[in-house]
Amino acid sequence: MNSQVTPEQVRQFQTRGFVVLDGFLDASDLATWREVVEDAVAQRLSLRNGLSNADYPDEYYRQVFTQALRLADTHEGVARLVRDPHLGEVAATLTGVDGVRIWHDQALIKQPYGNQTAWHRDTPYWAVHSPKTVNMWFALDDATLENGCLWYLPGTQNDGDYRLVRIGSNMGDIFKEYPEWKRIEAVPAPCRAGSVVIHNGMVAHAAGANMTPRPRRAMTSVYYPDGEVYNGQPDTLPEAYYRNLQAGDLLDDDRYVPLVWSKATHGSLVAG
Repeated sequence: MNSQVTPEQVRQFQTRGFVVLDGFLDASDLATWREVVEDAVAQRLSLRNGLSNADYPDEYYRQVFTQALRLADTHEGVARLVRDPHLGEVAATLTGVDGVRIWHDQALIKQPYGNQTAWHRDTPYWAVHSPKTVNMWFALDDATLENGCLWYLPGTQNDGDYRLVRIGSNMGDIFKEYPEWKRIEAVPAPCRAGSVVIHNGMVAHAAGANMTPRPRRAMTSVYYPDGEVYNGQPDTLPEAYYRNLQAGDLLDDDRYVPLVWSKATHGSLVAG
């Protein structure tokens, strides 16, 4: 794993809201990620426990991608990958914080000829509202213009509030809430397998349809600054975690949101 982040990459992330780190996973890493994620997704889909979109009533959304949530909860291999302190240090470096926790993970597999992913932002979906959430999108296949790579509206991480515009069949629903964003030139983020696309959870992003007969596989993990609080809107994590939480309580229970990296505990893990 090449977890070195340059000052220019930090600048790109903070200015545009996203950055592509090419070759983040070497060939051996990539093979491991593919094998582990494939096994975990198969396990999750077989359970039909509400943590995938296989049973969602919205047929359009089911065809956007195969979505398998919180794989690290039940799969030790995924937990080792997404809770790697090196990933936490990268997230902290890009956002300028001293420690990060993991919010959740999910596999997103855009199946052959799968539907487009409409413009949306991530953080409004979550029970943690922070301008410094980080979503890491690991390309397990080449992500191209043809098979549905990510697209971004640069700078939108600095605009707007936490209004939620859900992913639906209309690509431009977000512009009903933020009409000024329609003037922004969208930027694609194609990348080779083994790359990671990292974005701020508040930046608007989308993905085109997969216009190929092959799947476009990706694995994602979300990190947030240590010290953030519950916004009172439960989402994603197990219901047991929210049972005794009140709005304003710290989100710091290591059973559900483990501390992945902190300057005090881990120090710098990158040589040089």
